[in-house]
Amino acid sequence: MPFQIIRNDITKVKADAIVNTANPHPIIGSGTDSAIHKAAGLELLNARKKIGDIPPGSAVSTPAFNLPARYVIHTVGPSWVDGKHGEERVLRRAYDSALNLADQLGCRSVAFPLMAAGSYGFPRDLALSIAISAFTDFLMDHDMTVYLVLFNGKAFSLASSLFSDLKSYIDDNYVEEQTQKEYGSSSKQRWWQKSLASPKEYDLYKEGPSCGNASKAPRRPAASAKPLLAGSLKELLGQSESTFSEYLLDILKERSGKDSEVYKRAEISKQLFSKMLSNKYYQPTKNTVIQLAIGLQLDVNQTQRLLEKAGYTLTRSSKVDLVVQYYIERKVYNVKFINLALEDCGLPLLKTGMPRP
Repeated sequence: MPFQIIRNDITKVKADAIVNTANPHPIIGSGTDSAIHKAAGLELLNARKKIGDIPPGSAVSTPAFNLPARYVIHTVGPSWVDGKHGEERVLRRAYDSALNLADQLGCRSVAFPLMAAGSYGFPRDLALSIAISAFTDFLMDHDMTVYLVLFNGKAFSLASSLFSDLKSYIDDNYVEEQTQKEYGSSSKQRWWQKSLASPKEYDLYKEGPSCGNASKAPRRPAASAKPLLAGSLKELLGQSESTFSEYLLDILKERSGKDSEVYKRAEISKQLFSKMLSNKYYQPTKNTVIQLAIGLQLDVNQTQRLLEKAGYTLTRSSKVDLVVQYYIERKVYNVKFINLALEDCGLPLLKTGMPRP
């Protein structure tokens, strides 16, 4: 498994290189920087002083000294201002610089903290999204094990908070959806349900709570519709939209980058990906479409559209769907990480053929 999220103290992780969120000046900072210097010994600071200042987004290396690693890669992330000063770009460059340096050093494994999310004030969800995106892109072309170490010091509380946010998101949306399925609307709109003459008449009310029009009378059964004539059926079929396969091809034509990046990020085999493109009427599973949406880095609306083309939808009545939507909204396009969150919630993983709740 080339990318793993582990719960540990980064100074105790056995890897070829450990990444330090360094101070731009050759002094010991707080948080991860302080912990790494303390574990490595005074020699690390002396080696760091020989390097001098490090520009934000750059990376340099020193020996690891007393740490269980060969190297310490020092990289400087940005301090968060307001998101309008290039903070995302600099943080991504810091990850890329550290990963490329690890590759140049011949490392087979490297451990990262969640950079800039502590004393630098970077929003944790955004910091996590950038980290996962950088790892995913790098691992498409490199054979290296990358660890994201979340459970030491401040990173522990950040990760715990992140999972708590996810579970609150699921609870808020799932409970609301189940309430609507049971009662047919939110509690504020139940008055009109009780005024309907019978359950049968209630079933005829098709507007639903999202329409915001409780005063509209229930619909009566429509008169028996005439069967479609053969000509009408042909016209209807002639008006059908593009198939899933055709729509996927259109998306691929519009995006930049290689198709291989899509199926690798989606955790889908090249053979299955080719089959979907070559068979005009191919019918994928819902999990496969979701993984493709992740591989294509689609937003929620685009994901829904792709799912609709295959006859599916993201729904709040499925906790798996809520987890997927939660991370897509936060631009976390990594199947492994989403599977970790699903496992943490006791839900089926994103794997073709597995049952969905």
